[in-house]
Amino acid sequence: MKILTRYILREFCVPLFYCLTGFVSIYLLFELFGSFSRLMAAKPGIPAAAAYLAGYFAPYFQWMAPACLMLATLYTMWRFCRHSEIVAMRASGIGFFTIVKPVLATAAFMACAVAWVNESYVPRHSSWAKRFKDMHFSVADTDEAKGVLFVNERAGRRWQADMPRSRSARALENVRVTVRDPGSLLDLSAHRERRISSARAVFKGGQWYFFAPRVVWYEKGVETQDESVPQGAGLWCFPEFDERPEELLRENCEWAYMSTRDRIGYLETHANLEGRTRRRYRYDVWAQAVAPFACLVITLFAIPMGIATGRQSVSKGIIGALSMFFAFYGLSILCMVLAARGWLAPFPAAILPDLVFLALGMRLFWRNR
Repeated sequence: MKILTRYILREFCVPLFYCLTGFVSIYLLFELFGSFSRLMAAKPGIPAAAAYLAGYFAPYFQWMAPACLMLATLYTMWRFCRHSEIVAMRASGIGFFTIVKPVLATAAFMACAVAWVNESYVPRHSSWAKRFKDMHFSVADTDEAKGVLFVNERAGRRWQADMPRSRSARALENVRVTVRDPGSLLDLSAHRERRISSARAVFKGGQWYFFAPRVVWYEKGVETQDESVPQGAGLWCFPEFDERPEELLRENCEWAYMSTRDRIGYLETHANLEGRTRRRYRYDVWAQAVAPFACLVITLFAIPMGIATGRQSVSKGIIGALSMFFAFYGLSILCMVLAARGWLAPFPAAILPDLVFLALGMRLFWRNR
């Protein structure tokens, strides 16, 4: 790494670190104001308390990261212009893109961090943090899901079971499965159905194995045939059940804490969602997928705005950057409303703000090159 690149990277990462630390500290302060007394009363331990605070903060990182990048970029460019460092670099034959490349590389790294947080950390830890708070900071009650309900509309199966809240879990307790014609799961008094119950079921090798299950056929709610396995017969395989434990666990997770993959799977297994709800969910899928690009887009137009603070006036650059920042998210909210009403397709609605402000940022960038 060149000396100049290290210098620019250091000058940019220091204010970026301060911005991130400041925003996180403000969040923790406000959160502890409401939860500190209950945390002290429950005494969950320092690791659990730290995991709770980190998980509760994680969903906001996708908005905090672009804001911190914008503020750090404005400050760094202002300092370079105020001390005529950019003029000296250009006079030495260094291109404008070479000067700002460390800033853009850091923004790309932050975009990757946002993607990882949204797709990996939030689904695993943020949903746990919310349940932890709802369960009055009891770790034992948080780690187990009682009465998880999953309806596979396409296959006509309805599951209900107790299971650990872990993606590595492969065993269910108190399992009850209702099998009937697809599309008629809500009407329990019609048609013929099979009800399977077992104290324990295990998913192994892509198949479900039930321990001594009780299998009963019903005709319009009346028992007609009993095919239960004798006690002590061991495991009974049901190869027709293609549901996976992740799908059952996903059903008990709030939509806001799902990864993009889980959201797509949820839409596939819930084909009967109401039109407006389905449109909004489809928009959320694309919006979460393109959310990391906001780090690059906002940094791109913050660079020329930061240069304006040094060459012209501080207020002009700051007001211009803040105006574009709020306009970017204002356009995002407008596109979300249009997508929910069906006036704009989900994917164009999610990507439009990024494209508009990417073009605007590149134009400003080109003028200052």
